[in-house]
Amino acid sequence: MIWEVFRQEQAGEYHTHCGNVHAPDREMAKQFAAVQHGRRKPTNSLWVVPRDEVGEITGDDVAFGGTTDKSYRWATTYRTTGADASEVVESESEQADAEQGRGDD
Repeated sequence: MIWEVFRQEQAGEYHTHCGNVHAPDREMAKQFAAVQHGRRKPTNSLWVVPRDEVGEITGDDVAFGGTTDKSYRWATTYRTTGADASEVVESESEQADAEQGRGDD
């Protein structure tokens, strides 16, 4: 049986998928996961889940992020004819960083 392993580096952070292990039961899977995935990097906890129990939702199943245009919420949407206020310049930089981060996921 294949078990998927999710690792949390520090308390309060998200668990991220780090691989899988092959084991006949849950206890062996937890032991294998600890040896294979818990000792290489700092680890706070591991989740070990049967592969058959992991559900997937794709973009074909549902429209992620909605379809409503809410660009008015972003400072980068608005342009002025005069000099930009310092808050707008800082916000544009933050929004650009956020958009670039979302593109990496």
